[in-house]
Amino acid sequence: MENNKIEIKIEKVEGCEDLPLPISASKFSSGADLLCAEVADTVLKPGKRKLISTGIKIMIPEGYEGQIRPRSGLSLKHGITVLNTPGTIDSDYRGIVKVILINLGEEDFKIQRGDRIAQLVIQKIFFPNFEIVETLDKTKRGEGGFGHSGVKYSNE
Repeated sequence: MENNKIEIKIEKVEGCEDLPLPISASKFSSGADLLCAEVADTVLKPGKRKLISTGIKIMIPEGYEGQIRPRSGLSLKHGITVLNTPGTIDSDYRGIVKVILINLGEEDFKIQRGDRIAQLVIQKIFFPNFEIVETLDKTKRGEGGFGHSGVKYSNE
């Protein structure tokens, strides 16, 4: 790995040779766009979800994972998001990369072959060694969660 680059090997699924590889939209984008590889157009109705093939298999190095995340423009403009976001691709997975899309919008959404449907981010992971203890160290926050800090900012 050099200059924050990592090699990810990709195998195109038969029939998907015409589709480009995942590509980042700009030089410093953390995600690479994944494309729809479905042969027929897909209509995603409001409130419905579908599993969409990207037409690729990837080999992620040990110690890393692939995260499938929504594309912000699709989410804002159409209500289209990745249902299990972020979806995880483990380093030992060798199947076709697929994306679970859901339409949270109010109108049908048409997905065509080659459309950018999600983004792939590669992240370093750590493997925890879990240890049972009698009590955890105390913090100022304690057990506060799920909105305990309120909506308005406070520097107290």
